[in-house]
Amino acid sequence: MSAPLVGISAQRAVPILRRLFGHLPSGVAFRLWDGAPVTLGAGAPACTVVLHRPETFSRLVRDPSPLNFAEAYVEGDIDIEGDLFAAMRLANSIEDLRVSFVDRVRILLALVRG
Repeated sequence: MSAPLVGISAQRAVPILRRLFGHLPSGVAFRLWDGAPVTLGAGAPACTVVLHRPETFSRLVRDPSPLNFAEAYVEGDIDIEGDLFAAMRLANSIEDLRVSFVDRVRILLALVRG
């Protein structure tokens, strides 16, 4: 049984995004629920992922898989602005994402603290 999703502040979300997606081979931007922009990866962002709610952020951080992003998109929890094909290529990069055990623990602790 998993813990309930936590509403995390946008300010606390930024370092988590950097830890997870900061080393992607292509650029991506996120716009958080409070309007804060976060640009990550190498190069100019190919698209912007708009996160509407902190609960969506928590859900995606717990499982940053392309399937989870696709479900959030279909459910209207996120929007993609920009080149949708570039976003799909970026999803392939996310499949190769490896997060160390230590980083996973740090991220989960940050989510629990909200």
